[in-house]
Amino acid sequence: MGEKITFLFNRSDITAGTRGASLGPDAIVVAARQKRSDLFQRIQIREVLDQNFLLDQPTVYPFAKRIDGLAKVYDSTASHLVEIIQAGAFPLVIAADHGSAGGTINGLVNAFPSAKIGVVWIDAHADIHTPYTTPSGNIHGMPLSTALGDDNLECKINDLDDATYQLWEQLKSTGGNKQKIQAENLVYIAVRDTEDQENAIMKRLDITNHTVETVRALGVEKVLALTFEQLKGCDVIYVSFDVDSMDPDLTSYGTGTPVKNGLTPEEAAQFLEGFAKDKRTACIEFVEVNPCLDEKKNKMAEVALELIERTVHVIENRK
Repeated sequence: MGEKITFLFNRSDITAGTRGASLGPDAIVVAARQKRSDLFQRIQIREVLDQNFLLDQPTVYPFAKRIDGLAKVYDSTASHLVEIIQAGAFPLVIAADHGSAGGTINGLVNAFPSAKIGVVWIDAHADIHTPYTTPSGNIHGMPLSTALGDDNLECKINDLDDATYQLWEQLKSTGGNKQKIQAENLVYIAVRDTEDQENAIMKRLDITNHTVETVRALGVEKVLALTFEQLKGCDVIYVSFDVDSMDPDLTSYGTGTPVKNGLTPEEAAQFLEGFAKDKRTACIEFVEVNPCLDEKKNKMAEVALELIERTVHVIENRK
């Protein structure tokens, strides 16, 4: 007998630079219907309360756009995650933009308060900016900083007003502890589009990045083994999968910030299946499908559905 799964749909789209990721979870459901898959009929779905109405209002926080709504998204995400885990199910999150992932991490910290949490971040981007370092102000580039509790002030380019400062401190403190994960327990896979400020903090904290070139040179199984070795002291593992980790020429450009020379869909599937097999993996999240940007109709959602189905199969059959 394997594990019961509950889907957590998170349509929050307030931290991205482009619109349409809020439609991502439903685009994946559409792909399942077209495939005649019963995935979303037989597995329970819960939904995060989003704050997307803020997209219709001007933001007064240029270095942390719509941060006033993100703490509520964090709280809703974390509360659902705790309830799913306490009910004995595996939370498989299907989210819009990546900015809400900090709330997912908060939920795991709340569900496993004494656990050491390992994070596997499969993404084209490092997502480790802060309001002090961001060139865009889009908070989907900051979720890991809210979990690490590091402002990277050495690379500061922005001066925050008091309101932004207070909201940022509140966001980092959501759930209590400002430092929810340790840098040595964070592993990047396929990160290849970073900025100077991110490169500096990645170097300072000595964060592992298994590049696409590393994956090709060593193979998926070896990179999995290296990751598990690094995270051997962790009690719980969280895997965050951004579809832009994959090569858009092999999938589609149906995501907010596509970057060439990424993983193949098969490599992505092998990573997801490999991490799903480990009993310490307590949550897997899929993010950033944007059907509004998809030049191949709904291709990215179709690829994501295939990855989700393969991941679900492993979790439902793991002992």
